[in-house]
Amino acid sequence: MDIFNLGEQILDLLEMVFGFWNNQIALVFSLLGQSPVDFKGGGPWAVIEGIEPIFVGVGSSLVVLFFVIGFCSESVDIREEMRFEVILKMMIRVGISEWLVVNNVTIMKAFFTSIGNLVGLMTQGNIPTLSIDSAQADVISNLGFGASLIMLILAALLSIIIIICGFFLIYTVYFRFLKILVIVPLGAIAFSTVGGNRNINHTAVTYAKYFLSVVLEAVTMALSILVCNAFISAGLPTFTENYADWAQTLIYLCEMTFTIAMTVGSVKGAQNLTSRALGL
Repeated sequence: MDIFNLGEQILDLLEMVFGFWNNQIALVFSLLGQSPVDFKGGGPWAVIEGIEPIFVGVGSSLVVLFFVIGFCSESVDIREEMRFEVILKMMIRVGISEWLVVNNVTIMKAFFTSIGNLVGLMTQGNIPTLSIDSAQADVISNLGFGASLIMLILAALLSIIIIICGFFLIYTVYFRFLKILVIVPLGAIAFSTVGGNRNINHTAVTYAKYFLSVVLEAVTMALSILVCNAFISAGLPTFTENYADWAQTLIYLCEMTFTIAMTVGSVKGAQNLTSRALGL
């Protein structure tokens, strides 16, 4: 054994970093398949449930206010507007608005459960993992001292990048839960505008679109991770066939790091991508 060969140290470092990344991916998929109701043992959701009745009370009061505003802005002749079908239409609109205000959290919980189940079906219990290719591992093990020293420095730099990307990945997923928990109580106020006219109930439509984009963001995140993992598993590009073994290994490690960074970028922009794709 060559005491100056650093191949084993490089492989140990890469295996440690890839293990860290795999743990982060497993945690991300666990969180994406989890309802905000169960996040952190239900503690944050308990705070939202304690606050929600206040917003429901405010929203119920605003239903009448927005109804009056909408009625007055649309009515030119009060006598003409007091027909049975017009009154029935107004009462239905007020009833729907009040029902949405009172039951908005129940509706949201159904979306949380559905999206979590969809993420679970996408993985089917098989969470993608990252590992170094056996051929590239043999090349690293047989490097000379000079080449292995350069490769060790590069592996250390790439490891730092991967660790930073792992923390950014978890931060993005946690921030999604924060966004959901913050906007849930506001639903009672937003849906109270359904009792008004078209200009007023636009608020409810905007809120519903934003809520869907944040909830469906989990699906886009999961898709991004699965597709980017397929990029890594596809192996080296064909143009590297005539390169030296050490050069192929160098490109392999750089490509893995680049794809990991691309994964984090796609996960971070998942909400914007979801909104654009679905017109939300």
